[in-house]
Formats: sequence, structure tokens, C-alpha cells
Amino acid sequence: MSARTLADTLTVGELMSRDPIVVWPDTPLSDVAATLDRFEIGGVPVVDPDGFLVGVISQLDLVRVRASDELWTDWDRLCARHVMSDPTLTVTTDTPVSQAAQLMETHRIHRLVVVSTDDESPVGVLSATDIVRSLA
Repeated sequence: MSARTLADTLTVGELMSRDPIVVWPDTPLSDVAATLDRFEIGGVPVVDPDGFLVGVISQLDLVRVRASDELWTDWDRLCARHVMSDPTLTVTTDTPVSQAAQLMETHRIHRLVVVSTDDESPVGVLSATDIVRSLA
């Protein structure tokens, strides 16, 4: 089987990072920034107390806060819920990687949250880095 054929048959579940690091809607932005830095990741799912996905917050969201004088003056009072992306595009483990890549390109995003088909809670994250690694 050629590398191209193999790449065309991959599913999200084969490439995703499992057991995603998550934050809550009321997590202060300084804690979100520290989490992204500590784990060297570009974004995290935001979940409610029951573990259900309510959004995603990324490094770029934090950069946007820093770039806005109005938001920056409120940095100490802002939480994930104030700047997270919602609604969040999601995929499941059986989604073809080619379809996930098209979603990322179409919506100009760098990661997709992978959700359980049972209750739509996050089970992983597929990042652009994961896809590039599969191509190498």
C-alpha cells in the first residue's frame, strides 16, 4: 500500500492526542495561558462541570486579548468563557482524517475536538501538527 493510500484511509482516532487537557468556563485567562505554556499546546477544550464541551480556547484567542486595549485592561477579570470559540467544530474517532483536514482548512482552525459518540464529551484533540506528522 502506498503512503498516499495509507494516509487517505487514516481516521481521526488513529492520529489524535487522547485524554485532552481541559479547562472550565470560569478558568482565569492567566491560568489558561499557564496551562498552554506548561503543556506546550496551542489550545484546549472548555468543558462544563459535567464534562460536556462548551468551547475551545487557543493561543490566538489570548493574543487577541493582548492586542485589544479594551480587553487587555480587563485581563485579571477575564475567564475562558469570555474569549473561547463557541460553537466548536467537532469530529468523532471514526471521521476520516481527510475530512477533518478539510474542516480545518475551510474554517481556518488549527485543531478539532474529538468527541464521544455517546455523550459528546471530549475524548481527544486532533491538531494540524498531528496531521503533518502523519505525512512525514
